[in-house]
Amino acid sequence: QVQLVESGGGSVQPGGSLKLSCVVSGTSLFTRYTVAWYRQLPGNERELVARLEGGFPTAGEYADSVKGRFTISRDNDKNTVYLQMSMLKPEDTGVYVCNARDVGSATWGQGTQVTVSS
Repeated sequence: QVQLVESGGGSVQPGGSLKLSCVVSGTSLFTRYTVAWYRQLPGNERELVARLEGGFPTAGEYADSVKGRFTISRDNDKNTVYLQMSMLKPEDTGVYVCNARDVGSATWGQGTQVTVSS
């Protein structure tokens, strides 16, 4: 059973940085998973923040609001997905949830809280 565990959230001031991690366990096929970070919205909806295709992609896809500030990456040897967050803004505040998707399956983590406030 695939499981995702996020870490790295916290409280920072505007302009600060955080690096989120998501460890994916329960699969030997992590390399082919498409991985993504979402932000939880009110009403249980989720907003895509960044996504990285399986294999060895050269670049991720980003929400317009985070382009140039956030970077998604993966370490296939460690089954881990990262989200480097820089120049954080108060509107980036929220619960960030990791997602791993393969053909016919999608798994979510529990999320990690990010709070940007002065």
